[in-house]
Amino acid sequence: MTEVVTYREEWREVFERLNREWIEMWFTLEEADLETFRDPVGKILAPGGQIFFVVEGAEVLGTCAVLQLTAEVHEIAKMAVSPSARGRGYGDLLIDAALDFSRAAGAQRVIIVSNTRLGPAIRLYQKHGFVRVPLEADQRYVRADIKLERELAGGSG
Repeated sequence: MTEVVTYREEWREVFERLNREWIEMWFTLEEADLETFRDPVGKILAPGGQIFFVVEGAEVLGTCAVLQLTAEVHEIAKMAVSPSARGRGYGDLLIDAALDFSRAAGAQRVIIVSNTRLGPAIRLYQKHGFVRVPLEADQRYVRADIKLERELAGGSG
């Protein structure tokens, strides 16, 4: 049975490993990554965010975080699916969980900052209603070259 569940401390290592895999394959780990991996509870959960995991049986196959930037704006970040589990719709499950969480928390807008080299990820975000918007210059990640957002007010899915 495949399910999406929220953060458990025992999966902290998996959250880091799954994200390190794609970041180190395409880019270089940045200080903002390391800060999040060192303290996911303090950086993501305590300020009002959440970390989701796709679990099949006892195996964690994917993860993503939702950061609360403000009461109205959330950010989907640190999304990763195990290479062996790609193409099974787990990214869709994670995006749906993240959007449901943000909607329930009262967010009006969800943003994603990414890189255009990650074509399958960009297509996934667009499939879920995210549209490209201008990228501000003061981003936390050097690798970021695209910003997408989705309004939640009155929306669904």
